[in-house]
Amino acid sequence: MSEHFLVTGGQRLEGEVSVGGAKNSVLKLMAAALLAEGTTVVTNCPDILDVPLMADVLRGLGCEVELEDSEVRITTPAEPKYHADFDAVKQFRASVCVLGPLVARCRRAVVALPGGDAIGSRPLDMHQSGLRLLGAHSEIEHGCVVAHADDLHGANIRLVFPSVGATENILMAAVLARGETVIDNAAREPEIVDLCNMLNQMGAKVSGGGSTTLTIQGVRKLEPTTHRVIGDRIVAATWGVAASMTRGDVRVRGVNHKHLGLVLDKLRTAGAEVTPEVDGFRVVQRERPKAVNFATLPYPGFPTDLQPMAIGLAAVAEGTSMITENVFESRFRFVEEMIRLGADARTDGHHAVIRGVPVLSSAPVWSSDIRAGAGLVLAGLVADGVTEVHDIFHIDRGYPRFVENLRGLGGIIERVSTE
Repeated sequence: MSEHFLVTGGQRLEGEVSVGGAKNSVLKLMAAALLAEGTTVVTNCPDILDVPLMADVLRGLGCEVELEDSEVRITTPAEPKYHADFDAVKQFRASVCVLGPLVARCRRAVVALPGGDAIGSRPLDMHQSGLRLLGAHSEIEHGCVVAHADDLHGANIRLVFPSVGATENILMAAVLARGETVIDNAAREPEIVDLCNMLNQMGAKVSGGGSTTLTIQGVRKLEPTTHRVIGDRIVAATWGVAASMTRGDVRVRGVNHKHLGLVLDKLRTAGAEVTPEVDGFRVVQRERPKAVNFATLPYPGFPTDLQPMAIGLAAVAEGTSMITENVFESRFRFVEEMIRLGADARTDGHHAVIRGVPVLSSAPVWSSDIRAGAGLVLAGLVADGVTEVHDIFHIDRGYPRFVENLRGLGGIIERVSTE
């Protein structure tokens, strides 16, 4: 049984939509529960496929995990298992974030090399080199990352690239290491700050969250805590771009607009009226969007996760836009599907040049990852006729209640099951 979306174009999105907890944060917070014996509670969890998948990974490590509505309760034993099962881990990339906590807590870890989205190479070299500097031995053996450490000690670690995953794994290993660890060129994403805040609630001593330098004073033990996940800025921005593409009027709630400074500025450049609000923002687009150039960069730059939405906006904008992808080399696979929908687009290495057309034309298209899938649905909203979007399980991994939220804004979308 497979499912696809039927998206009918031509509707102006209008109304209000609420955003749940951040996908790129909740899974790491769940992994952090491994660092303390007892019951940790994570609230404002998004209703996405990856949360129960991460719950399965944690159960395989000996935890008891209860999922109820937007709350996850994780009870970690005194001695967690250290071997993360291949079948659970291979399904999604974020599962590798158990590596750091297991090395910290168990002094050893065996984590199967993860799966996830087809957006390009994401090697674990920086994760491993950071753990080695903390005193661990780490190798790739039989399709797994194998790490062990008799003693973890503080270190000065400089990342060659501000990798979110490497920053998280090294941070979670360092909180229980002896002495001081400094991570230079650390990732600055709001999700990193969220993790730092939770670790500090558990008794860690982490400073510098949100800057390029994290300083961690190791402690002997952490305690369980209750923590609320920050709002999902990528989902929020998706709705903001959808409002601009459909010349709509959408109020987005449940997110800190300061986490989207550059993104909202780009929508203003496209001609939208963007109003920051206490718990979100409002986007009103009255005329056809204007062409805007985008270049993806680590935070606080334009997020690579929003590159498909930027291409969708450019495809129907007035004028010519250039999109530069600086993070994941395979993300332009999405452009091939946009061309099926009538986009006037050319790619060359890290660059895509898109000449906007007034209306796209419906066609069958296929999602290659979470964000590409959402981008194709947005394109379907501004195409004539009915667009079929296939492989939508990707979208379900990142967007809670996607169909319901889109319909609530006036979009016409149907989930169809086929044998």
